[in-house]
Amino acid sequence: MSPVIDIEAERQEILRQYRRLLRTAKPYLHGDDAKLIKKAFNTSLEAHKDMRRKSGEPYILHPLAVAQIAVEEIGLGTTSIVSALLHDVVEDTAWEISDVEREFGPKVARIIDGLTKISGVFDYGTSEQAENFRKMLLTLSEDVRVILIKLADRLHNMRTLDSMPRHKQLKIASETLYLYAPLAHRLGLYVIKSELEDLYLKYTDTEVYADIKDRIKQSQSARNRFIKEFVHPIDEELKTQSFQFEIKGRPKSVYSILKKIKKQNIPFEEVYDLFAIRVILDVPPEQEKAACWQVYSIVTDFYQPNPDRLRDWVSTPKANGYESLHTTVMSRSGQWVEVQIRSRRMDDIAEKGYAAHWKYKTADPTHAESSLETWVNKVRESLETNNSSALEFMDEFRQNLFMKEVYVFTPKGKLVILPDKATALDFAFDIHTQIGMHCLGAKVNQKLEPLSYQLHNGDQVEILTSHKQRPTEEWLTYVTTSKARSKIKEFLRDDKRAKAEDGKFILEKRLELIGVAFTQENFNRVLIYFNAPTAQDFYYRLAVGQLDGREIRESLFTEVIPTPRPPALQPKSFDTEVQKIRGVRPDMLVVGERTAKFNHSLARCCNPIPGDDVFGFETDQGLIIHRTSCPRAVDLMSNYGNRIVRAKWTEQSELAFLAGIRLKGSDRVGIVNDITRIISTSLKVNMRSITVDSNDGFFEGQIMVFVNDTDHLTKLIQRLNKVNGVLQVERFDS
Repeated sequence: MSPVIDIEAERQEILRQYRRLLRTAKPYLHGDDAKLIKKAFNTSLEAHKDMRRKSGEPYILHPLAVAQIAVEEIGLGTTSIVSALLHDVVEDTAWEISDVEREFGPKVARIIDGLTKISGVFDYGTSEQAENFRKMLLTLSEDVRVILIKLADRLHNMRTLDSMPRHKQLKIASETLYLYAPLAHRLGLYVIKSELEDLYLKYTDTEVYADIKDRIKQSQSARNRFIKEFVHPIDEELKTQSFQFEIKGRPKSVYSILKKIKKQNIPFEEVYDLFAIRVILDVPPEQEKAACWQVYSIVTDFYQPNPDRLRDWVSTPKANGYESLHTTVMSRSGQWVEVQIRSRRMDDIAEKGYAAHWKYKTADPTHAESSLETWVNKVRESLETNNSSALEFMDEFRQNLFMKEVYVFTPKGKLVILPDKATALDFAFDIHTQIGMHCLGAKVNQKLEPLSYQLHNGDQVEILTSHKQRPTEEWLTYVTTSKARSKIKEFLRDDKRAKAEDGKFILEKRLELIGVAFTQENFNRVLIYFNAPTAQDFYYRLAVGQLDGREIRESLFTEVIPTPRPPALQPKSFDTEVQKIRGVRPDMLVVGERTAKFNHSLARCCNPIPGDDVFGFETDQGLIIHRTSCPRAVDLMSNYGNRIVRAKWTEQSELAFLAGIRLKGSDRVGIVNDITRIISTSLKVNMRSITVDSNDGFFEGQIMVFVNDTDHLTKLIQRLNKVNGVLQVERFDS
């Protein structure tokens, strides 16, 4: 029996949310804005009137929530509120883009068009998500609000992911971590980025998430006490020097704590900077820099700073516009504490990112073009020059999102900001495409360096060119920026085309020489003989000398069908006829002894064993089973969501699975013997391999064993932990 719906209560709730939205937006509204928002709300209410979300609530609550996030958490104005309220009408209802344009104008229509998924048939081997993302980014170059509203939409979807089925949760969460969290980071929306990462963790690794959250909660009161004591002297001194300020303690996000635990391989208790202290100053723009350094000097009067941990983003802001002064100081109880010092304007930009930039930019038109706009312009440029496939494009775009920056100078002292790990060749292309094309090498700090030289902060770079120089395939391995990559690819494509023309000429001359007509049939015989996949490929290989034209003889055209040469290695086709496999089985796949007929194999990247949370991924070799926490899972679910199958283990324990165990400890005579005895006698586990390396009285070992399931493995790890001298035992993915 379906639950009884209380229409009146729902109507009240919708009105409550709508009034809240208007209240929040009030300071930003001018003229007829409120009327326009009302019209958008009524339009959306009417269009979605018969629709409900998976959770059962009226659909209109979703666009309202997205609009609320856009105003409250991103700081957007009327156009964005209207677009957020209408963001699903074209996709889900009878409305067309033309209707939106007629009623709400071209700006709103363009934003909504950017947010509407592409429908239709995709070539097999491309990814629907990638195509949609590319479309959304194309609108980014015209209007950055498309992405900001998309982020608000994604944030609300992640907050309400509970009502979704498990496989959808995994797909949406993975896509979020893969694309939207880095995008929020790049646009300076740190608060949203952290929440998206935490929500990803909540749905993919629920136990770990709950555990860390719990520990943060337990240490809450002690932390508050500590913050109070730590801040007290700073607070007093700032008041004495009559600063207008606010100090707040901010706990680190669950995801960033977990990242630290994994990266530094330490227990929760040893993560020192579980929180940061933030000092926010109310000062006029022209005094910001001096005031921040003044506060820095006050903080370091009381507490000893760690010289390696000073980050000055006040003098050179990050590429996404982030400005702040960070220092890590030693508290009196022997704990490191991060202190962030910034002005109110800097804090606004750090919390609200791009939207706040505009607010301050219009207030201060003298402000030079911000690095964030430079980045958006770069995205625009790479979109316009990019004709690679959507998946390749996504990959490049993501790489650009994650980049830290490297700051280098031209010979005349102009600052150039490039992505971290950029090379001299990237620098050349950044200066000008033609300089990149003819780049021979570089003088870095007066010393000659090759094209592949990786730049470091503070390098002064002069590019050496020669008009004889031309890009080669190898150059693609030297560059990291998408501008350089797409220009090199473009050149190579044109070059291949030109060389193919030469190849065609060579073939015509050769056929003339042996007296054979250039017909389609004869040409097909040549292609078959040389195992060439396409005409252009054949012509190109002939022109560059990879194929020998002298092999084309009369006999080739008189035999019934020429015998092909032994094939050159073709690139592995990643996926063929998956379509045929699809739909044969029910949606839920059971992995275990009954699945032999589905031809499944276990992924080598994460070695799942029974008890692990898993999913299936379709390939032309059948199904590959991955752990949901597999490092590749995010990538697979984001790009090939349509090939993901839900999977779980049956109750079998006869099957044995390979798992890796890593041990560390203090070396002593006989320790290897003790370890192997436990493995082989106490648990009837078969060992496949063991490697032990000892150095200065400390040993490190890796053992590959066959176990039945996670319980079996856990028991084994517990027993190994008890061996005298063993300090650490952990499972690893081989």
